[in-house]
Amino acid sequence: MAYVSNQGIGIHYTVEGKGPPLVLQHGLGLSLEAWHQTGYVDALRHDYQLILIDARGHGASSRPHDPDAYRLALRAGDVVAVLDDLNIEKAHFLGYSMGGWIGWGLAKYASERFHSLIIGGSCPYGNAPQGVSFVELFRAGMDAFLAAMKPMFGKRYTPELEAMGLANDLEALAASMSVNEQIDFETLLPTVTVPCLLFGGEVDPFYAGAEACSKRMPNAVFVSLPGLDHIEALNRTDLVLPHIREFLVQVG
Repeated sequence: MAYVSNQGIGIHYTVEGKGPPLVLQHGLGLSLEAWHQTGYVDALRHDYQLILIDARGHGASSRPHDPDAYRLALRAGDVVAVLDDLNIEKAHFLGYSMGGWIGWGLAKYASERFHSLIIGGSCPYGNAPQGVSFVELFRAGMDAFLAAMKPMFGKRYTPELEAMGLANDLEALAASMSVNEQIDFETLLPTVTVPCLLFGGEVDPFYAGAEACSKRMPNAVFVSLPGLDHIEALNRTDLVLPHIREFLVQVG
């Protein structure tokens, strides 16, 4: 197990495959194992050096309970710290949902370290769908958390996914969603020149925001996945991966 410290927070990561480096950053309440379970690792490991990172508060990384430990600049710094530990100057990045939120942080704080950014199921105007209180859910306890996960994931709710949920520190997750910071993305977006691929399911709450912000970025493309919600837009690798592969080839 590989670890690197970012200002005292231990960040766990693994490396799979060979080729150009590609960081994979998972979503809220999951871990790097989600990329194995959804098939991305098997699909991409033959062409890319995959760098899978447990976000702070998740998986085998440190789980601070202070909301200030989850500021976006620190989350972006975790990814950079992993690249530094591997002596990688520049990489590609793929993040989904919360991982996409971290991708927006990289666009702001460390875009020079990336050949491209691929962001799915996320927009820079918030890291939770409107009307959803994840803080309240996490503070309600594990039974309530798992009960909410089952309908959210539907047919994708597997014993492996439930085990990932049970492994969470809910106080850390509540802290991660409690951080209060204001970031001026409206000013930032037109200055983001690194090539970006944004994608989302048509019925994802983040869809409209992601599509709108892609139009404000000088080097971004947006891919719509008709009929898919937030969960399915990640899991339908048969629809998503061709776009990701084509984009990565284009940006070299």
